Amino acid sequence: MENRPMPITEDRDLDLLRRTIELAKISRDRGDHPFGALLADKNGEILLEAMNTCGTKGDRTGHAERNLMTEASLKYDAGFLSGCTMYTSAEPCAMCAGSVYWTGVGRIVHGMSEKALKDLIGPDPENLTMDLPCLDVVGAGQRKVEVVGPLLSEESAVVHEGFWVAS
Repeated sequence: MENRPMPITEDRDLDLLRRTIELAKISRDRGDHPFGALLADKNGEILLEAMNTCGTKGDRTGHAERNLMTEASLKYDAGFLSGCTMYTSAEPCAMCAGSVYWTGVGRIVHGMSEKALKDLIGPDPENLTMDLPCLDVVGAGQRKVEVVGPLLSEESAVVHEGFWVAS
């Protein structure tokens, strides 16, 4: 019998998305912004996990998704990554969506939308969120990136409660 990959189920998508919410909680607890991301292969097996490092490393580009894509691009070739999915606790910002595109990952599954995050955070100078859907960013490119979300919006919003202070 041929060993063919099984398509990732909706239940598996939700399980992996919940893992990114757990990573966001860990990130928050250690002093970083509450965002988590992971990379799964075409069978839904976790390959890499990453968290936001803006607070602990002092790098304002230390978003969980960009950190993940940097690690993924160093470890895997674009052909392999085209069959992978990035899961993230919130919709990737423009920078992070661009990093997914340039790394070659073929699919994004995200929690709460960028607009919902912007509405939740308000004008906090720590995270001046844009209302720019990641589909607009990757959709402007020359290769297809599937985007699924927002999913588990309420669950993914909980980790942000009380974290952001609008000024």
